[in-house]
Amino acid sequence: MEIGVYTGYSLLATALAIPDDGKEEYHNHFDFNFVDADKDSYIKYHEKLLLLIRMGGLIAYDSTLWSGTVGLTEEQLASHSNSTLRYYQPFVLKFNEFLAADSRIDLSLVSIGDGITLCRRVK
Repeated sequence: MEIGVYTGYSLLATALAIPDDGKEEYHNHFDFNFVDADKDSYIKYHEKLLLLIRMGGLIAYDSTLWSGTVGLTEEQLASHSNSTLRYYQPFVLKFNEFLAADSRIDLSLVSIGDGITLCRRVK
């Protein structure tokens, strides 16, 4: 499953990588979800996805480093020229803190590109 498809490129790549028996065998129990959607709703998506992802399943959240702005001070962020980065940075930062405290998952933040956080459901 993918949330935030945009052009569908990553969804198509994922669909092509799934074996034929992975498409219908587990109704309502997903193995994998990729999220690249509105950052201010990531926490809401996470809560709903944990109901759909099987134990041991993986949720991948894109852009969790948010162009490096999650490491900026408030003063540095306020002077940043990109208003979209300034607006969504607090949501991304709060989401990262939320995931770090969530005992239902094991997580790994992969610092490639704009950052991707992998969450494996354990509870």
